[in-house]
Amino acid sequence: MKRSKRQLLSRMADRIGKPVGAAIAGSVMLSACGQNETEVQVYQSQDDCRNSNPELAEQCRAAYQQALAESAETAPKYDSRNDCEADFGGGSCTPYQYQGNNWFMPAMAGFMFGRLLDGNRYSHTPVYTSRNPYSPYYGQWSTANGYRLGKAGYGKRISVGKEALAPKPKVTRTISRGGFGSTAQAKSSWKSSKSTSRSRGWGG
Repeated sequence: MKRSKRQLLSRMADRIGKPVGAAIAGSVMLSACGQNETEVQVYQSQDDCRNSNPELAEQCRAAYQQALAESAETAPKYDSRNDCEADFGGGSCTPYQYQGNNWFMPAMAGFMFGRLLDGNRYSHTPVYTSRNPYSPYYGQWSTANGYRLGKAGYGKRISVGKEALAPKPKVTRTISRGGFGSTAQAKSSWKSSKSTSRSRGWGG
C-alpha cells in the first residue's frame, strides 16, 4: 500500500475513533441484528394473556385455543405415562388417543404470544417444561420438537428466531423415555443462532 493511502486511512480512523474496517462491519451487524426475530411472551392461560393485553382479548383467546390444538397434534407421544413422566416429571403428562392407541403426551405448560413479523397474526406456539430435575429440560421452556428457548418463566419478554415459531409436524409415532429432544438439535433460540444444522424429529 502506498504511503499516501496509508496516511489517508489513518486520518479517517482517527476521526471516527476506530478502524475503518471495524466501523463498516459494525454497521452491517447492527442493521442485520433482529431482522428474523420476534418478541413474544409466554402465558399460562388465555386469562393471563388477556389481563396483560386487555385490548387483545380476542387474539389471546384465539391464540390459546390454537395452541391447545397444535399441542395435541405435535407434542411428543409415549406408550406409557411412566415413560412420559421420565422426561417431563410427575403429574406433567396427559392421555392421548390416536387410531385406537392409548398414548401419553406432556401437558402444554404455556404458549408464546406475540405479533408475528408479517404484522397481521399472533403466535400461538405451545411450550413445555420438565419437572424432572434430571431432565435437560428441567426449568426450561422448549417447543414440541425439543428446541430449548431458555429459562421458564411467565410474562417475560423474550426474542425468538423464526425456527421456534415454525409449524411443527404432526406426531404419529411414539418415542421411548429419554427420547425427548434426543433427535433434535437442543440449542438456544434466544436471539439469533448461528447454527444451521437440522435434525429429524419424531413427527410424520
